[in-house]
Amino acid sequence: MKPDIIALCNQKGGVGKTTCALNIAAGLTRLGKKVLLVDFDPQAHLTYSLGIVAHDLQKTVYSVIKGLVPLEEALLEHSGMSVLPANIDLAQMENEKAAFPEGEFTLKNKLAGIRDKEYILIDCPPSTGFITVNALACSREIYIPLQMEFLALKGMGRLMNRIEEVQKSFNKNLKISGIIPTRFDARKKLNNAIMDSIRERFGDKVFSTVIRENIVVAEAPSFGQTIFEYAPRSHGAEDFLSLCEEIVKKK
Repeated sequence: MKPDIIALCNQKGGVGKTTCALNIAAGLTRLGKKVLLVDFDPQAHLTYSLGIVAHDLQKTVYSVIKGLVPLEEALLEHSGMSVLPANIDLAQMENEKAAFPEGEFTLKNKLAGIRDKEYILIDCPPSTGFITVNALACSREIYIPLQMEFLALKGMGRLMNRIEEVQKSFNKNLKISGIIPTRFDARKKLNNAIMDSIRERFGDKVFSTVIRENIVVAEAPSFGQTIFEYAPRSHGAEDFLSLCEEIVKKK
């Protein structure tokens, strides 16, 4: 069975993209799903968030896509899920297009043989360049974490245009299937206004579950832990588990 490949994507940084990738993967694992989490961002925030010292790694996603090591050798195990880590070496991919004869399908071809996972989650960089296009070209779905702030909503146009370009040129089956409202505070009028706006614009693509503003969600990565390890009884853990249950039902 082919895994469901999901890219978590937003060109704006600071919207909770990496936090969502990490905790969705951990939540799906808690629900008994077999998950591969791919850090495809040269900043390697996902890798660091798991307590892995990215700059010391010799075998990363970059090593795999360059053909230097097989995928299996670069995988790490963490909290019951498999992780393909990254470090700053991945930044070279953006300037080395000629070094990848498979072009925009490089990552797709490297992941093509995986059959022992139900979900592959890809944490994309906050950009719309060659790295992100590689992630979108191999994905079936896109989840867009969206912070409940005016500027976060403002930047959606460019991302939507890029997604349309990828659909036309590289992946006609790609679809936006989930908008994840993050850092939501029901007491704030602006948060509620933006929530109403995105539900009006994207309809049932917006998950029913919202990730509420919760300080422990931001704290957990500094301890190299998922929200379920760091604060299992928190609103953050409750929200992410609810989101994962919704994801499983959608499949």
